[in-house]
Amino acid sequence: MENTKKVDMTVDIAGIRLKNPVMTSSGTCGYGRDYLDIWSPAELGAIMVKAVSIEPRNGNPPPRIAEIPSGVLNSIGLQNPGVRHFIETDLPWLKSIGATVIVNVVGYTADDYAACVELLDETDADMIELNISCPNVAGKPIGADAKATETLTNQIRNITKKPIIIKLSPNVTSITEIALAAEAGGADAVSLINCPMGMRININTRKPMLANITGGMSGPAVFPLALRMVWQTANAVNISVIGGGGIVKWEDAVEMMMAGADAVFIGAGLFYDPASPLKVIEGLEKYCCDNNLSNVNMITDSLITDR
Repeated sequence: MENTKKVDMTVDIAGIRLKNPVMTSSGTCGYGRDYLDIWSPAELGAIMVKAVSIEPRNGNPPPRIAEIPSGVLNSIGLQNPGVRHFIETDLPWLKSIGATVIVNVVGYTADDYAACVELLDETDADMIELNISCPNVAGKPIGADAKATETLTNQIRNITKKPIIIKLSPNVTSITEIALAAEAGGADAVSLINCPMGMRININTRKPMLANITGGMSGPAVFPLALRMVWQTANAVNISVIGGGGIVKWEDAVEMMMAGADAVFIGAGLFYDPASPLKVIEGLEKYCCDNNLSNVNMITDSLITDR
């Protein structure tokens, strides 16, 4: 007989109550309309929309996508129509259908981030995610330096009352050092991981497969790396942790939550199976039923390390 026990799937991230712990990763689902024939953003815990900047960006030149074993390299370069277009066109629609919206913000400078956030602060966006870790733009990311991370986080904290999420880079010596800096600066949550950097070469042309030479690596191949970093971070900070990187099925989400994630995001998994967010939600609920867990939060940080 099928288990029909009721499971509380709601989670709290930075004071915002989500209907379930499953989100999309920024950059993989546009601004919510791309998968409407399969799922609505309102069915998810939240949608992390594609990055927005104070001015529109064209992104990097093509080719900017390359297949790799168990994943994909991308070098899109944060192409977007700008924050004003998002506020006028996409955000009202997302809120009208009942979606919880996390806006991913990027900038060349701290002032760019601040200008974006000041505009978003006047909207009904639910949370702001500072993307300080993109591997596909020139220069050293802010998220590679603990002091710079803390300084920017504190600057943004002082200009918005909205919850702030800091998106962390795996391309650092110590993920916990950066996470603790974000917490010290006033972040309400951290999300990780952004893409580790990689590259491929076409041996026939002897040219890089990406015009940008290097790109961000995503897909199942990065999952063990992401899982390790989420576990380390969750054991270091006292703020919410949103985990992702290589999640393609519900079992991956269970592992990520066991390692300490309060919620999870799906990125390249959408390319493997566009219906994966709904399947992950369903799988998490079934796992809870099968293991007599009344609340999905009971999975979080349930890793047993004793042998």
